[in-house]
Amino acid sequence: MPLPHLTQAQAPLTCEIGAVNEFGETLQVSIPAERSLTVYVDKRELVTLMTLGAHPELLVLGYLRNQRLIKDVADIDSITVDWDVGAAAVKTHHGIEDIEAKTAKRVVTTGCGQGSVFGGLMDEVDQIVLPADAHITQSQLYGLVNTIRLKETTYKSAGSVHACALFDLAGGEPEMLLFVEDVGRHNAIDTIAGWMAMQDKSVGEADKVFYTTGRLTSEMVIKSAQMGVPIVVSRSGITQMGHQVAQAVGLCAIGRATNKRFICYANPQRLNLQPELAGPKPRTPEP
Repeated sequence: MPLPHLTQAQAPLTCEIGAVNEFGETLQVSIPAERSLTVYVDKRELVTLMTLGAHPELLVLGYLRNQRLIKDVADIDSITVDWDVGAAAVKTHHGIEDIEAKTAKRVVTTGCGQGSVFGGLMDEVDQIVLPADAHITQSQLYGLVNTIRLKETTYKSAGSVHACALFDLAGGEPEMLLFVEDVGRHNAIDTIAGWMAMQDKSVGEADKVFYTTGRLTSEMVIKSAQMGVPIVVSRSGITQMGHQVAQAVGLCAIGRATNKRFICYANPQRLNLQPELAGPKPRTPEP
């Protein structure tokens, strides 16, 4: 069955406003252009997402997959986004089975920019099997973090957004396949999930690494695992439930990754350490 048809809706990612600085001076600053996107599935209103709107069609597709409302991208006929009315119309081939039951329960999450997800987050965790031979070297980790550092981003110009990226390690050096910024890290990872769903199925996940600026909550870890990505890197830390899920599914969770510092919270056997690359240890202040 062919891939769904996706529109290519465009919207400005930032806007200019007047502000006042600490010296009482008036200046123009850029801020993220947050907007609402109401998703309709077969003319049934499903959810309203608050988003930056960089890749709205991929966001909707990834959201439906990560919420387990669809099992395969081929279930979708088309996704049409119209920013004039702030709506995304999803047309399926055969409808979504038991959609009322699947969307009846909501779970409040720690996610910024989203706030709740459909229930049953842990229902399928024990069915997830990640590639057993996936590894990352300390050198590759440093290269990945440096690539993010050098990236020109909305965050650098306007702040107030989260970023996620998907890297491929197949060639040795980390290759950034997709970089997404949004008002919430969950939107960003859903967009990446949508992009992955549209790719050639022969492209495996064993060499993929997911990066996020946000903390590794249980939902972020589950979504990464559902995407088949076995290694996750975060600029922030990890929650207790996020750690439990990572341990359970064999996902390597690396956090506090800035410059040459990091903490591997779960499954360090997937990380090939090269401590000589870390430089001298920070000096411990004398008491």
